[in-house]
Amino acid sequence: MDPLISATSVIAVGLAVRLASIAPGVGQGTTAGQAVEGIARDPEAEGKIRGTSLLSLAFMEALTIYGLVVALVLLFVNPFV
Repeated sequence: MDPLISATSVIAVGLAVRLASIAPGVGQGTTAGQAVEGIARDPEAEGKIRGTSLLSLAFMEALTIYGLVVALVLLFVNPFV
């Protein structure tokens, strides 16, 4: 395998994981903060707020997993060889 392709793939893996984890991390923090604030304002709506926030957190985590899959494909399958 060409060393340039290997080095570029490793750099691409690092960027893919980094970019795929930054945005969902910020979104998860914002979602959790807003959920706590909403529960503090209206404690009776805790069940609805908790369910909705957990569902949205799961969707955000799926974005991170997609980035990990792309990184693993670039690292091990390497379609550029």
